[in-house]
Amino acid sequence: MRYALISDIHGNLQALKAVLNALENHQVHQYLCLGDIVGYGANPEECVELVRSLTDKTVAGNHDYAAVGLTDISHFNPYAREAVLWTAKHLSEESKQYLRDLPLLLKAGPFTLVHSTPESPELWNYIFSPQDALAAFSYFEGSICFVAHSHRPMTFIQGPRGLQWDFSDQVQIHFGSRYIINPGSVGQPRDGDPRACFAIYDTEASEVRILRAKYDLPGAQAAIRAAGLPEILAERLQYGE
Repeated sequence: MRYALISDIHGNLQALKAVLNALENHQVHQYLCLGDIVGYGANPEECVELVRSLTDKTVAGNHDYAAVGLTDISHFNPYAREAVLWTAKHLSEESKQYLRDLPLLLKAGPFTLVHSTPESPELWNYIFSPQDALAAFSYFEGSICFVAHSHRPMTFIQGPRGLQWDFSDQVQIHFGSRYIINPGSVGQPRDGDPRACFAIYDTEASEVRILRAKYDLPGAQAAIRAAGLPEILAERLQYGE
């Protein structure tokens, strides 16, 4: 079984299409989406429609909930706040209801899916460090929890050698160990690589691979500018920040 893991699309239709095109070559059986379909980018409606057509295994991100008034945006930076308000005006009522109905945490077969952290998903905390991961391991069942939110691909492993932190693009899944895995961001990577980032979990090979796809970055930037969104949202895409 091959699972495609996508997250933090952030209204970047060009990146999402490139990832889906790349995944056509990998014989994916099921898509799992870890939230933040919208926010920042200029095509929130189209991205929601695409994700809805792909899978029913999707959890809410903070920008998804923010766009429909389900989370406080007072702590958002001014650019993110402006993008949230703009996004709310450019979503259909059907898409808004879809976002409202998304769960914060979902058990999908042997996995736990959550945008932020399994212990308090509604607080939108990050898992950046081994200390963050150590706390999170106590709050999910099974061997794998897929998370997002940081826009940076990384894996934390709790196994015979204690807690390990892995930034490699290929992680072997071993029986008896537990994993917290972030597949990175489709629409707004923040690890210095501007390419769209996603992952595949192949259960037969017992491995998770982090993959990248080039996309029409100038097109995404042009769409942001044409929408009248803050310039910084267009500029940061080319730096992977």
